[in-house]
Amino acid sequence: MYSDDDLLPLSGLQHMAFCERQWALIHVEGLWKESSDTLRGRFFHERVDTAGYSCRAGVRAERNVRLVSHRLGIYGVADIVEYRAEGAFPVMPVEYKVGKPKVEDWDRLQVCAQALCLEEMEGARINAGALFYGETRRREDVEITRELRERVASLAQRMHELFSQGLTPMGENSGKCKRCSLQNECLPRIIGRRVDEYWKEFGLEDGRLS
Repeated sequence: MYSDDDLLPLSGLQHMAFCERQWALIHVEGLWKESSDTLRGRFFHERVDTAGYSCRAGVRAERNVRLVSHRLGIYGVADIVEYRAEGAFPVMPVEYKVGKPKVEDWDRLQVCAQALCLEEMEGARINAGALFYGETRRREDVEITRELRERVASLAQRMHELFSQGLTPMGENSGKCKRCSLQNECLPRIIGRRVDEYWKEFGLEDGRLS
């Protein structure tokens, strides 16, 4: 069990699943750079994350719900948590995303982590969550499987290991780098090379115009 002082942001699980080095640059070294994608996401959530609730068709939807799991050592906010008087899934987190569904499990891992926090807070088993994508205007149901649960627990443990050591892993130059807003700060292309040699390719000496 982690104390309140040891909790790490739940949102970091997506960064960790995408790239350990990206997670460490953001959460260990404090680097952040806005991109068009992150700005779109922020503005989208500003419209969604208004505290309050609504009731319709036997479903109470709580908005901007604070979450915590001392077992996993994470905290965060659920866009919406739905409470049903009847049905197979009485409690269910719903996460809003500005884009469209991904092949990878990054978004589903975030919903699973929210469900695990709610299980700890509500004392009830949660077997499903949902993702709503702004680009498609469609909702995707997410089954909270054993595999997702184990993956979330593993990622949370790894976050705490790196954070406690203050460690930033070495980068790996891959196709994912083109999708990363921290590509210029990470410099994945210089892995295994001298930094001054990298800068010379661009007519620079140690990052300065020659």
